[in-house]
Amino acid sequence: MTLDEILTSLFPAGHKKERGPFNTLRGTASRGADGNIAFIGITDGAPVGIDNALILAGHVLSIIEDGGAIPILVLINASIQNMTRRDELLGLNEYFGHLNKVLAFAALRGHRTIALLYGAAAGGALIGTSLPAQILVTLPGGDPSVMDLPSMARVTKLPLGRLQEMAKTTPIFAPGVENYFLTGAVTEKWDAEKPLADRLTALLSQPAATRDRRDEIGFERKGRLQAAAIARRVQEEAAHV
Repeated sequence: MTLDEILTSLFPAGHKKERGPFNTLRGTASRGADGNIAFIGITDGAPVGIDNALILAGHVLSIIEDGGAIPILVLINASIQNMTRRDELLGLNEYFGHLNKVLAFAALRGHRTIALLYGAAAGGALIGTSLPAQILVTLPGGDPSVMDLPSMARVTKLPLGRLQEMAKTTPIFAPGVENYFLTGAVTEKWDAEKPLADRLTALLSQPAATRDRRDEIGFERKGRLQAAAIARRVQEEAAHV
C-alpha cells in the first residue's frame, strides 16, 4: 500500500498531512466520534539521521504542548540509520535517545503511542523510531530488523550457515516480521485488505499498558523464553538491596 492509501484507510473521516524536510511527515486526522489523532513519520525509504530524528522529536513535543491526550501514530518507511561521518560525529545515538525519550514522555502524559511499519526499518532506524512506541504494528511490506544475518556473522565471527540454522528455531537470531512478532517486539500484524480504521479503533479501545510487557508477550509466543524471567529476577534482587 502507498502512504496515501494507508492514510485513507486509517482515516475515512478525513486527514491533513504535511511533508517536511528530510522525508518527514506530520498531520492530524479525525476518528469521528472517537476524537482526533496526530501522526508523524519517515517516508520514501529514507535513512534516519540527526535531522529527521530531531524534527520528529519536535513534532512530538508540540503535540504534548498542545495539551490533551491525543494518540500519536508514527508511520515508518525508512531504511537504516544515516551512516555519515557528520551524523556520527554530532552524536547520532544522542538524537535517537532524545526521540526515544520524548515518545516515552508522551506516553507518561497520557498519549497512546503506536508505530506503524509499512516499509523497511533496520538498525538505528528501527530502534530510534519504531521500538520506542508502546505498540508496534506492521503492514504487508513492513520489514523490521536490527541486524541482518551476514552483518551478524561479521560481528560475532560465527559462520553465516550456523546463524542461518539457529535462526530457524530461535527467532531472536533472525530479522523479519514473523520473528519480531514471536519475540513480542511486533504487537500486531495487520491485513491491508481489511479496513485499517477498524483495526486502529480496536487497538485504541484496549486499556493502555502500564508497563512494557514485550518480554512477557515473547514468552507467551514462545519466541523469547528467558527475558521475562531474568527481568523478574533483577527486580527481585534490586528490591532486596
